[in-house]
Amino acid sequence: MRGLNTPVLKLRRQIFTEVAKVAYESEHVNNDIEAIPYKVTPGDAPRFRDSIYRERAIASERVRLAMGMSLRPEDKPVHITDGVEESNISEKYYEPPLMQVIPSACNFCDDNKYLVTNQCEGCLAHPCMEVCPVKAITQIDGAAVIDQEKCIHCGKCKAVCPYDAIARKERPCSAACGVKAIETDRHGRATINTDKCVSCGMCMVSCPFGAIADKSQIFQLIRCMKEGGEVIAEIAPAFVGQFGPDATPRNVKAALKELGFSEVYEVALGADIGAVSEAHHYAYHVANGELPFLLTSCCPSWSVLAKKQLPDIVESVSSELTPMVATARSIKKKHPNAHVVFIGPCAAKKLEAMRTTVRSDVDFVITFEELAAMFEARGIDPQNTPGDSSMHDATGIGRGYAVSGGVAAAIKDCIREYYPDVEVKIEHVEGLAECKKVLALAKAGQRNGYLIEGMGCPGGCVAGAGTIIPVEKAKVEVGKIVKNSTSHMPDKELRKIELD
Repeated sequence: MRGLNTPVLKLRRQIFTEVAKVAYESEHVNNDIEAIPYKVTPGDAPRFRDSIYRERAIASERVRLAMGMSLRPEDKPVHITDGVEESNISEKYYEPPLMQVIPSACNFCDDNKYLVTNQCEGCLAHPCMEVCPVKAITQIDGAAVIDQEKCIHCGKCKAVCPYDAIARKERPCSAACGVKAIETDRHGRATINTDKCVSCGMCMVSCPFGAIADKSQIFQLIRCMKEGGEVIAEIAPAFVGQFGPDATPRNVKAALKELGFSEVYEVALGADIGAVSEAHHYAYHVANGELPFLLTSCCPSWSVLAKKQLPDIVESVSSELTPMVATARSIKKKHPNAHVVFIGPCAAKKLEAMRTTVRSDVDFVITFEELAAMFEARGIDPQNTPGDSSMHDATGIGRGYAVSGGVAAAIKDCIREYYPDVEVKIEHVEGLAECKKVLALAKAGQRNGYLIEGMGCPGGCVAGAGTIIPVEKAKVEVGKIVKNSTSHMPDKELRKIELD
């Protein structure tokens, strides 16, 4: 479903846009928030659910999450606006958990269930019956039938069926979760195990019913901008192409300034800083055998997974600042009183910014999807917003961080440039399931001497949960901006220059 403008995405955009309008325009916040579900689901006939009341109940929960608040309890009378006073301040941040299943929106999808379809020919050989270890399959009226009470979900029947007549049903959210954090509650609905979840958001973008949503900070950001003062945007390199085919970096920068940002910086600057630092780290500590391998740190979901999977060798996870934080710290050095807003493709960055060590550098985190709603609320089209200057903060390798493999390639280029005598071994993996596999290999000593890049989202940052356009199209756009960069590689002393 990635890149398709589905009703789920339209509903999300509408909710974000209406919340942004309230933040920008409302003098009666509570009343206008209570009215949003009626704007989203007008009339008296449901469009997507079995009743208009259920649609509005789900919309109400979406509104709360879009304002950074938690879902309401199912067994207590709580207004949509309960807690708004605490959220109606610029300092308000997310209350974990970030990712939440809206119970009334969940479709009770079957998880790991085998069913015989109408493709069954009732064949004489009936191999499905022969291989079933618990005799859960019988033939009734000339077709195979699986007794779900007996079935142990081994999949042997599906593997041997000559007509491919047996289907495995799995929750889309569960199939997309590489850390197996999706579980089932006592009612049969999906629920998220927060101890396992790394907030990549792949469950959210994979649910065809829009039952999973993350919390937003756009309401608080807009309030902060209205209070005045310096608010600076740092935008991740995956932004190219996200706001329309004609929205150039120059246009996007101009649109951000029209929205109210005082200045705009590229997060690719922090990627440049990170590439230089991790090149030094590899040459000094991995190439000589001091550390067995080096795990890159820019993807928060990968980093958290690595620390959970390898707690005994956590020193192999790079301690370098992520591009988001490195750029923000550089900005705060020049603008100590500014509020810094990270704008990117990643849901997990929202939780990264909750860390005590990061909160002093990054004040707000919003996604491209949320920014698009802010543009819509103010009637701004980045494609038609002329600008007088573009962005020239970074080099090609920093901008290439947006695509899977780009981080490892950038560090490799730096090592070869700065340390030509050092042999470089790299590996990059994408998707948390593959990340887990390579971590297991590294822990077993099979990746010694390697620089390992992990990306929680298959495809890299351009495939993040907060992106708008198809992943392959986004990769092409990033490739163009990398190719057209004025400089390919940062100076060897960049980190010292920017952060010391």
